[in-house]
Amino acid sequence: MKRRYKSLPPVIRWLVIVFWVLIWQLCSYLVPYKFLFASPVQVMAAFGQLCFSADFWLTTASSFWKISAGFFLALLTGCLLAAFSYRFVIVRELLMPLIRLIKAIPVASFIILVILWFNSSSLSTIISFSMVLPVIYINILQGLDSYDEKMLEMAYVFRLSLVRRIRYLYIPALMPYFVTACSLGLGFCWKSGVAAEVIGQPAHSIGGEIYMTKLNLLTPELFVWTIVIILISASFEKLIMFFLHKLEKKISHLPRQGQE
Repeated sequence: MKRRYKSLPPVIRWLVIVFWVLIWQLCSYLVPYKFLFASPVQVMAAFGQLCFSADFWLTTASSFWKISAGFFLALLTGCLLAAFSYRFVIVRELLMPLIRLIKAIPVASFIILVILWFNSSSLSTIISFSMVLPVIYINILQGLDSYDEKMLEMAYVFRLSLVRRIRYLYIPALMPYFVTACSLGLGFCWKSGVAAEVIGQPAHSIGGEIYMTKLNLLTPELFVWTIVIILISASFEKLIMFFLHKLEKKISHLPRQGQE
């Protein structure tokens, strides 16, 4: 019999966080060179200084906008390309080598190529778009390929319109694939987007700030920007997945044809 996991009380979770903060503080004492590893106190002091700076919020908002824009563009483009590939075999054959090529190219090499071709200000958007696109495309196309053809035949027999077929047949069947694709893509977009900013160093970017902290050996600021990335990406993922699960529940309760 499979053992069910019981979630811990909030107090225990906070104690776990405190435990690891204490381990962090202990490690900062053990490191002989203080500029190599910042303590929690130093990080909190650096965050207190940065959060009162207008540049901090401008940089955070700029990176968030550009990377999230790349994700949503990839989401829309991937769904459309998957639909066309499902409908037209020639489109699938033309796109598949390109999708496989994007998946195979190392992120660092792709970033350098994009820097040569485009303005660095749009670098994180292009990179996050490129890294998420194959994930969305492949998952949605897989969902379409696995759909039961008998259901489509029944839809044609009852002469359901395209809108009704999409609403009552395709969308409920594709939602699990769509949710999985978004979950995977959200992780890729932030890691690749920030990596692109570190290499390209566009103005007002978190990755550019991380690179500057490395040059100037500002370890507490490096920890602050790293924590900011973790918080933003985790919050963004939680928000998107929350709405997707709500949408999935709503779609699962759609009235069947004839029950409207």
